Amino acid sequence: MALSGLDIFKLLPKTNCGECKLPTCLAFAMKLAGGQAKLEDCPYVSDEAKETLAEAAAPPIRGVVVGKGDREFKTGEELVMFRHEKRFINPAAIGVLISDTMSDEEIGAKVDEAAKDSWERVGQQLEVKMLAVKCESGDAVKFKAALEKAKASGLSIMPMTEDAGLMGEALGVVGDLNPLLCCATAANLEAMGGLAKEKGLPLVLKGEGLDSLADLAEKAEAMELKNLVLDPGTRNLKETLEALIAIRRGALTAKYKPFGYPTITLPCEETDDIFFEGALAGIYIAKYSDIVVMSSAESWLHYPLQVEVQNIYTDPQKPMAVDSKFYEIGSPGPDSPVLVTTNFSLTYFIVSGEVESSKIDSWLGVVDSEGQSVLTAWAAGKFVPDVIAKFINTSGIADKVKHRKITIPGYVAQISGELDEELPDWEILVGPREAGDIPTYLRNLVSG
Repeated sequence: MALSGLDIFKLLPKTNCGECKLPTCLAFAMKLAGGQAKLEDCPYVSDEAKETLAEAAAPPIRGVVVGKGDREFKTGEELVMFRHEKRFINPAAIGVLISDTMSDEEIGAKVDEAAKDSWERVGQQLEVKMLAVKCESGDAVKFKAALEKAKASGLSIMPMTEDAGLMGEALGVVGDLNPLLCCATAANLEAMGGLAKEKGLPLVLKGEGLDSLADLAEKAEAMELKNLVLDPGTRNLKETLEALIAIRRGALTAKYKPFGYPTITLPCEETDDIFFEGALAGIYIAKYSDIVVMSSAESWLHYPLQVEVQNIYTDPQKPMAVDSKFYEIGSPGPDSPVLVTTNFSLTYFIVSGEVESSKIDSWLGVVDSEGQSVLTAWAAGKFVPDVIAKFINTSGIADKVKHRKITIPGYVAQISGELDEELPDWEILVGPREAGDIPTYLRNLVSG
């Protein structure tokens, strides 16, 4: 059973030193119990208390690190069944499947495409994280050749074979990259688990349904294997979705330790229809696959899935926001237009993108609206004349431009009169309502 905040408090030094950045040990204990603090934040906790508290401080689903370098990712550590209860922690990682039976040209093309699948969206980088290299030939030479090509991509690697001998050959190529070994089954657990333990590598456990998966996890734990990823072995929508929900519920609600690990799904093995495969992946990302492996690296398939991951794994209680300040779009000078908007990330990146596409160097002022969009911030009193005026007066923009013209979003045209009163030295211009009309507006403004 997890310890309560008071149980944890009894084991703390009770110095109220504040070095954990909280005012009291009781406050720290409550945060620790709620999964909002880390045990190592307290520098004075005793070794005996650490041993007792370690389990209480650990998330019910273990965190597992896969890969090394830029595309390394951490999976697991989830605390809730539903995003609105708190937030989901580590974004689902999307991988691409490669078979060693493909031609060199096919493998090279897929590796290159997967490595290029990377997009910046509202300040975050969305990208494919992993290449799953499957040994379908049974030939160690072909398997290692495919792994060599995958290794050159810089992505994390998941070698796939149930033959421990072939997996050993694979580790000669990618063993230094902290690969995710796939997979251990009831038939090969001793050999495959031995490899994972010897090298300290994460390991996929593949069951034949939930009962066999739980039994496999218990045996792996008895072997002192800790960095595990669970594959229920189901390969159809109904059974896979039921298994994913049961695993998450078992770990979080029932505190069932054998299910306290991240999960993996392979929609690439469930269908030959690429569109249905995309739909399966979207469902599994939502509930509750931590790693999803696709058959194709095409960007039209991956980008919407990456956006889904971004949307699900952002904190619903903390709006995405950019810093409040004036941003230089292009190389603005003293005669360049001045625009203002809110600091909601999506608003900023859409508006800045349209300003950039206009080819008109501009000053874009971002008012602190606590991460709310224009209309929402206006309704909440966060993007109103006195707030905007204070931002303008303290931003230093008056020292950077010779003119005194500011463009506000068309959706809040009604505040222009009040803003005139707040900023008597400035002329308030009303811009377009839709961001897509900004380029035309700016060109007309400059030419007029």
